[in-house]
Amino acid sequence: MKKILVLLILIGTFSCKQTKKELGDTEEKTVEITKPEIKLYTFSGGNVKANMLEIFSQDTTYTGQSKEFADAFYVISHPKGNLMWDAGLPEGLIGLPEPFTDPSGAFTVSRKDSVVNQLASIGMKVADIDFIALSHTHFDHTGHANVFAESTWLVQQTEYDFITSEETQKNNADNYNAIKELQKTKKLNGDFDVFGDGSVVIKSMPGHTPGHQVLYLDMPEHGPLLLSGDLYHFYENREHQRVPSFNFDVDQTKASMVAFEAFAEEKEAKVYIQHAKGDFEKLPKAPNFLK
Repeated sequence: MKKILVLLILIGTFSCKQTKKELGDTEEKTVEITKPEIKLYTFSGGNVKANMLEIFSQDTTYTGQSKEFADAFYVISHPKGNLMWDAGLPEGLIGLPEPFTDPSGAFTVSRKDSVVNQLASIGMKVADIDFIALSHTHFDHTGHANVFAESTWLVQQTEYDFITSEETQKNNADNYNAIKELQKTKKLNGDFDVFGDGSVVIKSMPGHTPGHQVLYLDMPEHGPLLLSGDLYHFYENREHQRVPSFNFDVDQTKASMVAFEAFAEEKEAKVYIQHAKGDFEKLPKAPNFLK
């Protein structure tokens, strides 16, 4: 079987108690709050080699350097439905004899397995995915998006307007074509609580693209978790708050970084940088699931 990295976080019932006093009543009453059971599956959507790492900064910091990136996608299983977060590299790369280098020479990419095969490894089919949300609409996050034409696409209004614009369709047709089958959309204007209980929340963090977003998961037994999208691509960029040269808006990106770090600190959330191989490789693999 092709190598598939799977993270299963099985959260048992978690209850906390609150007390309150009713008006005119001195007796305290207990209210049970039950956290939902969530499963998080992590898969490989391919690999990326950044051949010109200098494009990941506004200056010459990384000139002459290169770096290997992971390219993850995720399935979050909730009692009320299943969400796919991001969609990896194009599936047309599967089966190529050699990794593909884009004409500019900036990236060399490869992908080994399809989303259908990877879903089958956890007993799911395409039809089981109720929602698909992309951190943003760059080629390395939309690879198999069109497979989920029957799922509801959760997308920021600004990202939707950007990727479906006449300009994008004309000048970046491949980016538009990667999502054009996603016709069932729910357009967002800011943060969105996917299942209405605070356990799976899309956080608006624009700048990398007009409607870039990250994902917050509330996992009581193992601590809250944040999936970074492309707010950061690797550890040094997070540490030094460096902004890639190709970002849509530098000031928006910097503001999102400040907001992201404040939120992560407030929630005491573990941050997973989606392209960082170290974060990807340290995730538990089947059958060594977190329990």
